[in-house]
Amino acid sequence: MDSAEMIELSASAAVAAMRAGEMSALDYANALLDRCAAGEALNAFITLDPAAVRAAARAADAHKAAGGVLGPLHGLPIPVKDSVNTAGIETTVGTRALRGWIPARDATTIARLKAAGAIVLGKTNIHELSFGWTSNNLEFGPVRNPWDPSRIPGGSSGGTAAVVAARMAPLGVAEDTQGSIRVPAALCGIAGFRPTTGRYPTDGTAPITPLFDQIGPHARAVADLALFDAVVSGEDAPITPATLAGLRIGIDRGFYFAGLDAEVAALTEAALARLAAAGAVIVEAPVPGLDSVVPVAGAIQAHDVVPALESYLLESGAPVDFDTMFASVSADVAGVFAQVGLRDAPSAVADDVYAAARDVARPALQQAMATWFADHRIDAMLLPATMVAATPVGEAAFVEIGGNLVPFATAVARNISPGSTLGLPSLVLPCGLTAGGLPVAIELDGPAGADRHLLAIGMAVEAVLGMLPAPAGQWLRGPEAV
Repeated sequence: MDSAEMIELSASAAVAAMRAGEMSALDYANALLDRCAAGEALNAFITLDPAAVRAAARAADAHKAAGGVLGPLHGLPIPVKDSVNTAGIETTVGTRALRGWIPARDATTIARLKAAGAIVLGKTNIHELSFGWTSNNLEFGPVRNPWDPSRIPGGSSGGTAAVVAARMAPLGVAEDTQGSIRVPAALCGIAGFRPTTGRYPTDGTAPITPLFDQIGPHARAVADLALFDAVVSGEDAPITPATLAGLRIGIDRGFYFAGLDAEVAALTEAALARLAAAGAVIVEAPVPGLDSVVPVAGAIQAHDVVPALESYLLESGAPVDFDTMFASVSADVAGVFAQVGLRDAPSAVADDVYAAARDVARPALQQAMATWFADHRIDAMLLPATMVAATPVGEAAFVEIGGNLVPFATAVARNISPGSTLGLPSLVLPCGLTAGGLPVAIELDGPAGADRHLLAIGMAVEAVLGMLPAPAGQWLRGPEAV
């Protein structure tokens, strides 16, 4: 197997090949590292130590040669979002004050991946403090979209999504508070899975609010998302594709389909038609109260982010406290904190407003969503993941859609907000390319706790819609660019 074949392997196929002796962990690591070097222009990594990756791959090969028990992720290099603590590897959270900090302990999710045989490939670039949807990091430079380097990859887990889309690794660690797994997956044309809130441990991960924060995977194939889920959740019984015939897919046109870019709308409708032709039943029914989700989510995040970060820095043994860290935060993110997040911010959320959002409005919305799934016998909700495809790199406040100026945050985050705010399992899958060659994606949401069923549905949907080919690679340098 040559390097070009290796980098196209799914995570499941790569592990199977290494376990079967069809390729060594070192040869596979070298193939991925060569691809990382060739794609350096994407700026997808903050920390990448090829020597350490090769040493870990040699250790995996030696373990196999000695007859050791091989884990389900044997020899698999996995990139990790640089907001997730990694023992012995720098964790910056994308901000200046944490440059050079090396945590003493792995986040629990990383420890579980490593115990299953995974190798940390490196730490991926992010939107600073995970507080944004572009990954235009002013401290470490912007991450660029492999489909068009002049475009954003989405955020905040933009580096992991770019790595997976660019064939630098087949499976990566991301994290999602309010779309940070799903927006990058959508804009980079890969699969992303945000599980039911609380399904995976989030300790050792830079937070925004514990009510929403959730680690999850990026991959190119749903089977690899299921592999990640099995390792981290411990539910390792095989997942088989669901049967689409008779499967009930719910849509709310009034909320999720309003004001879409014309190409996003057309590709989403085409996906719905293909699923219906495969036997799925499309159920159109409005979900009560969705218009109130975004303000509820905003109030909770703005109130929680500073105390959550204070606790994270203290509990992780970081070398700085919040005030010291914040003094060097880049102007774009600092400006948002200064307006709404700091305790003395002019638009800070009052405690009573926060309590009403957390204790009254959010539970009512969760109940309304659960009732909607039950009353209409919905297996999964389908929606366009974002209202637009990837936008140009830069901090544009508005996006033009159909001649109208729409706030950027609305264009990329309106549709993903209910899933994370209400704690639902959510799966993003590509459904095609625009005329300009940019990915468009759908999102499938399931009832809380229905993670494995949603992954089974995702496998069936993926079989109908297909996966995208590798991006053209105009950003490659060296021999791979020839």
